[in-house]
Amino acid sequence: MEFFLLICLCTGVVALLIKEPKKKHRHHSPRQETKAVRRRTFEEGPSQTFDSASSRPAPTQKEVVGRAYVVDGDTIVIQKTQIRLFGIDAPEMNHPFGKKSKWAMVELCKGQVVRAEVTEEDAHGRTVAKCFLPDGRDLSAELVKMGLAIDWPKFSGGIYRDLEVHEARKKMWLADARQKGRMHVWEQFEARQKNRSYNG
Repeated sequence: MEFFLLICLCTGVVALLIKEPKKKHRHHSPRQETKAVRRRTFEEGPSQTFDSASSRPAPTQKEVVGRAYVVDGDTIVIQKTQIRLFGIDAPEMNHPFGKKSKWAMVELCKGQVVRAEVTEEDAHGRTVAKCFLPDGRDLSAELVKMGLAIDWPKFSGGIYRDLEVHEARKKMWLADARQKGRMHVWEQFEARQKNRSYNG
């Protein structure tokens, strides 16, 4: 009888020892726990970090900020980005008042950090932007008020028209002709200039 009880006791101990390792196998390794967390996170939805990043509103418009290099009255370069000023038309450099318009823009931008709010890309692949000085002045508006650019309603919606000085369109008749689609006026002007330089 004692021998039988001893055998039963030994069998019970062996059974417990066999079950114990199995319990250990039920515990996840750190790697398995990480996978489990990831799986839970995926099922429950993205983590807060991911969620905040995805829900962050995308910028409605790009900004370019920096010192401006002036190309002409309505074109500047900021951080290697050539920018066409929004909504206005300034004379070309070889047109009447072209150089004056450029130097007025140089004076406005001199020593200033210009903020350009990009609105679109034009048909020529140029970046179009509303450009502002640190004090909030709109460069397009300033040049129109100085009588060295005119509003371009097709692109501005006419917001600078009331700022035009008296007879600005007569003074900048080539820019006005371009807006009206009368490019033959440009061609005639360019032809006269070429003849003048050839004969002169």
